[in-house]
Amino acid sequence: MQRYTLVIHGGAGTIQREKMTKEKEAAYQKALSDAINAGYSILERGGSAIDAVKAAVISLEDNDLFNAGKGSVFAKDGSQEMDAAIMDGKTLDAGAVAAVRNIKNPIELAYEVMHNSEHVLLIGKGANDFAHKQGLKMEPDEYFFSQFRYNQWQAVKDTDDVTLDHSNEPVNQDKKFGTVGAVACDKDGNLAAATSTGGMTNKDYGRVGDSPLIGIGNYANNKTCAISCTGHGELFIRAVAAYDVSALMEYKGLSLEEAMEEVVNKKLVAIGGEGGMIGVDAKGNPAMLLNSAGMYRAVKSSDGLNEIQIYR
Repeated sequence: MQRYTLVIHGGAGTIQREKMTKEKEAAYQKALSDAINAGYSILERGGSAIDAVKAAVISLEDNDLFNAGKGSVFAKDGSQEMDAAIMDGKTLDAGAVAAVRNIKNPIELAYEVMHNSEHVLLIGKGANDFAHKQGLKMEPDEYFFSQFRYNQWQAVKDTDDVTLDHSNEPVNQDKKFGTVGAVACDKDGNLAAATSTGGMTNKDYGRVGDSPLIGIGNYANNKTCAISCTGHGELFIRAVAAYDVSALMEYKGLSLEEAMEEVVNKKLVAIGGEGGMIGVDAKGNPAMLLNSAGMYRAVKSSDGLNEIQIYR
């Protein structure tokens, strides 16, 4: 029988065991467990990879521990703008949104763009208008407020610094982490990927990172793999990170693990790109690679694999 698999991540960055309280670690473990189970239960019932990744990402967006949906960080002007993308490896259909506000679950809006529009990427006010037309659930600013995110922003709002999503410490401009994502292979061997983010704390000028860009932060193709990235967005964009894994598999015959190793630990490292990615191939083989100190991640498959990991 076809092996079916779900892999998720909740962002990468400076995540160190010695700085993590037992309570916070337990909270992250539970959140990852809830998300992996939300998506995996769909695969288990014979559901599609696309529905599984959407369900897993919705679970992560609804938890303010992660920088997506409810837990999105504050931009320089005090707003919370969100990006998301989803892709179906069977058809190569894709949908994405960038710089949207007050959408409870941006991944649902990306899904609507894929299924109910002629486009792939909608941004800003137009994307919000489309969300209203599709009847998606909206939330007031208060829903997205968390004291932790607000404190992060207050610490750097009068500077050009940004803050890692999983740290209280300001860092320089080239540290941009924070995303959630999921990839899946279903019982029919179909692949899908979904990625969602609140961007970076104190971002300016309407900055958009890699997450909503198809082939960069998110990609799925039944011929090869499904990939969701998290990390230093600008460098992932320059590396065309997600598609590069697929291309190495398709044109050079590399395995998923080999292709991800090439991109994450060689190509990205060579240009200063930190972070990680999760992937799954058409046989249900998973991979989770990172070159940063940590990445919230989990995997579950029909052959009994069931792991949650945080540190490198």
